[in-house]
Amino acid sequence: MNRSSRLVLSWLISLFLLAGCGLLPEQIDETKDWSAQRLYSEAKDALTSGSYERAIDLYQKIEARYPFGRFAQQALLEEGYAYYKSGEPDSALATLDRFLKTYPNHPHTDYALYLKGVVNFNRGHSFIDVILPQDPSERDPGAARQSFGDFKELLQRFPDSPYAKDARQRMLFLRNNLARHEVHVAEFYIRRGAWVAAAGRAKEVIAHYQGTPAVPDALEILIDAYRRLGLDDLARDALRVLQRNYPQRAARLRHS
Repeated sequence: MNRSSRLVLSWLISLFLLAGCGLLPEQIDETKDWSAQRLYSEAKDALTSGSYERAIDLYQKIEARYPFGRFAQQALLEEGYAYYKSGEPDSALATLDRFLKTYPNHPHTDYALYLKGVVNFNRGHSFIDVILPQDPSERDPGAARQSFGDFKELLQRFPDSPYAKDARQRMLFLRNNLARHEVHVAEFYIRRGAWVAAAGRAKEVIAHYQGTPAVPDALEILIDAYRRLGLDDLARDALRVLQRNYPQRAARLRHS
């Protein structure tokens, strides 16, 4: 066989092997004959060990193969937790919403609501926060408001839930931060000379976040904004409120 014939034969063999590889299955699914119990047990082990991608894959197999079994309900709930732990909050929330819609009377509904609150509570946090800590009140308040709403629904529907105590503590933290966020915005408007907008934000804090540490700051901003707008009567009214409730802050303001 001459050189040209050998090259042609080699090319034909390579082409045949490549075509044959295309006929082979890409991956053999070892779980295809597993029972729902086996799938759930393996998924739970993966979740516990931190193998979240594998856990999610196995939970989804339970939902697909045994959609009406008792394991499917728990699988959907734990899938939401696995998404949360794997750093996929959007998928976690979507999964938990699907659980709440599909099983509205499930005995673990309170946990699903609590977990939604926790997911939103931690949204926006990253490893950068460890290196360069950021005041939580300076973050976008959207997720904080959603988290507050999730915990509020939990407490309204399940006031005796084992997650209620932690939810209340988180709501207090969120409320303080939301109030502080409004103060940050009001301070920004003060720096820009937008006195009306600053007064509006300050009044928002005073009206809706009573009892938070941000209220005296909001009153000071309100006094400053009213004075700059020439609304001396309103400024004096705000000062009287500050004097009555925060006399030390009022004394400092008079001497500043």
